[in-house]
Amino acid sequence: MTAPTESEGRSLADALAAEHAAVFAYGVVAAFSNPVRADQVAAGAAGHRARRDALVDTLTAAELTAPAAEAGYTLPFPVTDPVSAAQLAARVEADTAIAWRAVVEHGETEDTRSLGVAGLTESAIREAGWRLALGTDPTTAVFPGQP
Repeated sequence: MTAPTESEGRSLADALAAEHAAVFAYGVVAAFSNPVRADQVAAGAAGHRARRDALVDTLTAAELTAPAAEAGYTLPFPVTDPVSAAQLAARVEADTAIAWRAVVEHGETEDTRSLGVAGLTESAIREAGWRLALGTDPTTAVFPGQP
């Protein structure tokens, strides 16, 4: 990957912060999720860990500061049962899609834009899976990553 520009570096750092938060949130999702969703939860958590680790490597290789994970995160709402766990997972995917869309928008190089598109696509697909599980209509977000 070519070294990211300063603007790209900021958007990648923001995406990394979103991925740190997603990894944390998936721990809560796992604790309250319906056991039938265990594979979906595990795949989501693994996807976010992989994206997080790749971003740390990318930023470090470019000699940019990779923000560390916070000690804890405030959830957007209480999670107390399988439904609220699935709602949190869908929200996490929507939030990470927003961060990845910003990477695409700030991408000045093909490498950064490609990384952003891949992250946005993965988040949008996972969000659709959670929206399907929740019975949300429509299942897919019209414009993934748009706040």
